[in-house]
Amino acid sequence: MRDASSNDDYQKRLQTLLEKLSLSGTSVKDLEPRLREHKFWSTQPVPKHGEAILEDGPIKPNVSRDQVRQDPIPLAPGFEWAELELGDEACMKELYELLTFNYVEDDDAMFRFNYSSAFLQWALQPPGWKKQWNIGVRVAASGRLVAFISGIPVTLKIRNHVTDTVEINFMCVHKKLRNKRLAPILIKEITRRVNLEGIFQAVYTAGAFLPTPLATCRYYHRSLSPKKLVETGFSYLPPNWTMARLAKACSVPTEPTLPGLRPMTVADVPGVRALLNAFLDRHCLFTALWHSDEEVQHWLMPVDGVIWSYVVESPTTPGQIDDVVSFYNLPSSVINHPVHKTINAAYLFYYATRAGLDTPPAAELTTTPSAATGESDASAPPQSQPDDPKLKMALTKLIESALTLAKRNDFDVFNCLAMNFNHLFIDDLRFKPGDGYLKFYMYNWRCQPVDHKQVGLVML
Repeated sequence: MRDASSNDDYQKRLQTLLEKLSLSGTSVKDLEPRLREHKFWSTQPVPKHGEAILEDGPIKPNVSRDQVRQDPIPLAPGFEWAELELGDEACMKELYELLTFNYVEDDDAMFRFNYSSAFLQWALQPPGWKKQWNIGVRVAASGRLVAFISGIPVTLKIRNHVTDTVEINFMCVHKKLRNKRLAPILIKEITRRVNLEGIFQAVYTAGAFLPTPLATCRYYHRSLSPKKLVETGFSYLPPNWTMARLAKACSVPTEPTLPGLRPMTVADVPGVRALLNAFLDRHCLFTALWHSDEEVQHWLMPVDGVIWSYVVESPTTPGQIDDVVSFYNLPSSVINHPVHKTINAAYLFYYATRAGLDTPPAAELTTTPSAATGESDASAPPQSQPDDPKLKMALTKLIESALTLAKRNDFDVFNCLAMNFNHLFIDDLRFKPGDGYLKFYMYNWRCQPVDHKQVGLVML
């Protein structure tokens, strides 16, 4: 969640983080005590640590609806299940407050995600969403919301397999109730409800090491307001640098460098859909959600304060979209700072460009899985054919223009993951590696690890 630096104290914390994430060559023997802690996951259909995977596919077969448990998983006395009314303002305020004060924060408790109600309504109500997949736990006596988990439908492509899945997200338990073992119960209950709809696979992400990561992607940050980021501790002033020098290094063009870039409109939806289909098909793991104009319109049409999307239309072929880029707004609360209360963070969402699509897609990138974790090393260079210079140039201009537009909309930092084709522009546009890694997992699906450059799935 933060920008890395050469600061000695930071480097020590980073090394500790890498050891936690098993990306520093930790042996299986050293991992054994921690693996024994995963009592819940050892009972679930997920790949086991060190398991030899010979064929992609489900771990447990699908079953008929009448073979799925029909009644909810029992909760401890004093708690009750609740389906959240996402259209109700008071209910959304409850959810906002639960996540704001109890959800993801960095290891040093300096920053915490601050989801807005508008963002949550966008994230939780795509086409096909189901009320019964937005599950809360309330205190029976007071009605207070103390836990939550959600699922949304998604069609996922994993190498040569296309499967209906759910994205599981926003699992949160109130800090004072972490010893009540609510998280495993939340997972079991949403699994039950999803199974009742005939879906038996799920995809989810976490910063924590669980059994067993499918892919690992590092966070990268592009500073847009360097003075504020340094003052809050999000990033550091490099040794022997002045603030004026840092501000100059972090400046962006005042106008987009990509000619013809404009906000996306409803009329652009079919062209955006066609371009994204072609662009994402070059990856091994991605959302095949672009089979519907309705889905494209939901996820990419601009929503004030939530999602920004821009396109370049072909000057010669009406309706053909040659470029699209989008980013969403996910601010972080700054905990206990005397001046700054919020860091306005833009996160790179979906993008695509027609440049380079006329060249054959690269063969799947291959890496040697870590002996300790069975996952591919996010820091190791993959074995692949050389990068397409035409694609690199087009994406650099596209993302540089997105940086300009984000700065114009008062964002302090622009974040992305080391996934997709992001490696083509990260260095040239002066993104810096952060101290966070995001791990991708699948429930009831077994497959070989996917290199981070072959991940085209963006989860909020």
